[in-house]
Amino acid sequence: MSDQLVLTAETRTRGGKGASRELRRNGRVPAVVYGGKEEPLMIHVEEKLLMKQLMTGHFMNSVVMIDVGGKSIRTLPKDVAFHPVKDRPIHADFLRIAKDAKVQVAVPVLFANEEKSPGLKRGGVLNIVRHELELVCDADKIPDDITIDVTGFDVGDSIHISHVKLPAGSESAITDRDFTIATIVAPSALKSSDGDTTKDDGEAEEA
Repeated sequence: MSDQLVLTAETRTRGGKGASRELRRNGRVPAVVYGGKEEPLMIHVEEKLLMKQLMTGHFMNSVVMIDVGGKSIRTLPKDVAFHPVKDRPIHADFLRIAKDAKVQVAVPVLFANEEKSPGLKRGGVLNIVRHELELVCDADKIPDDITIDVTGFDVGDSIHISHVKLPAGSESAITDRDFTIATIVAPSALKSSDGDTTKDDGEAEEA
């Protein structure tokens, strides 16, 4: 489960491009906290601290407690905009959430036991269709990642969401289909030496 992060912030009374540019010159990043049936709250946070948390790799699917004016606000990051050239954060959006709320997040996918996949051992290639899964989770139980076991999968096999055991408190945000997460495809050398595999792959490509 992702760690709870903390950001210290200050309120800002002026909006607009000029005020935002001044904040950035002083090492601050303008941001807004919205939702929760309350008025949007304009704030600014320290750029270095925001960058440090972004570098954890799980900032966007972590609960972030924003401390402002002696009050702590439970939020979920929804968007961070970056400068197109300097690659520095220039604005951030945070959504207020209740402690027992359900939230939708994108969680990275990892694959395990590749050495136990017959297809990969024969030289097949793991073709990842989805690098992230959209999940609906308890706000205090957001997983860092979802690990998928590829044991037993052969060339031509597909890994669907139905193959994945999601952690307690999490479910797929997509419920109308058994979507594909990854497939095991044959490299050209294996295709040329296995007629059946070539046929199966050809049918898959046509599909």
